[in-house]
Amino acid sequence: MNLATIQRPSTLVEEVSQRLARELRRERAEEWLPPERELASQLGVSRTVVREATKRLELQGLVEVQHGVGIRRSGKLHKPLNGSLALLIPDEAGRLKQSLEVRLAIEPEVARLAAARVTAAQVRELRKVHARLENADTLEEAVEADIEFHRALARTTGNEIFGLLLETLSDLGRESRMATISHAGVKRAIEHHAAILHAVEAKDETAATRAMRHHIEVATHDLAAQSRKATRSTTSSPRTRKSHASTSS
Repeated sequence: MNLATIQRPSTLVEEVSQRLARELRRERAEEWLPPERELASQLGVSRTVVREATKRLELQGLVEVQHGVGIRRSGKLHKPLNGSLALLIPDEAGRLKQSLEVRLAIEPEVARLAAARVTAAQVRELRKVHARLENADTLEEAVEADIEFHRALARTTGNEIFGLLLETLSDLGRESRMATISHAGVKRAIEHHAAILHAVEAKDETAATRAMRHHIEVATHDLAAQSRKATRSTTSSPRTRKSHASTSS
C-alpha cells in the first residue's frame, strides 16, 4: 500500500478515513492494512489520528480491528444497518416478520433481473451453491447454503445495492431460515431453489419472479406456523399449567 501524505490538517480523521476507504475498495486491495505506525508515517499524521480513523471504518463495516494482530479488510458494510434494526425493532419476532415483508418486496425483482442478466459463469456458480444445499448434512450447513444462493442471485443482477440490502437482512434471514427449515424440512427449500434456478437459467423473467415470490410467501407461512407452535408450547408447559391451576384455586 503506497499512500500520499495528507496536506490539510483541518479534518484529518475524516480525510484519513476516506483515503483508507478508497484503498480498501480497490478490487485487489490487500487483506491486511499496514501496521498503525506505518500508516501514520505514510500519511504524515499521528497514530492517534490513524486509530480514530480505523475505528470509524470499523463502525462502518469496512475493517475489523483485531487487537494485537492488526487491521483486517472486512467489507461488512451491512453491519451498521443490521445493528440499527435491532434498536429500531427490539422484538425479534417482529423483526423476522418485517424482514420477510421486505424480502417479498425486493427478491422477486432480484430474481427477474437475475434471469435477464445472468451469464453462463453465473449459472455455474448458482448450480454449485444449489448443490451445497442439496448435499447439506446439518441444519446449519443448509441455512448457510440457502443464504448464499440468495446472495449469489443478488450478485447476478449486477446491482450492488440489492446485495447490500439483502446482506443487511442476512442475520435475520439466518434466524428465520432456522425456523422455517426446522418446520418444513430442507426438501422444500431445495425444490423452491431448483425452480428459481431453472427459471433464471432459462432467462424466463416471469417464471423467476413467480418462483421467488412463491418461495418467500411459503417461508412467511412457515415462520408464522412455527411461531404459533412455539406459543402453544409455552402456554401448555407444566410451569404455565401449574400457574393457571394455582390461580384457579
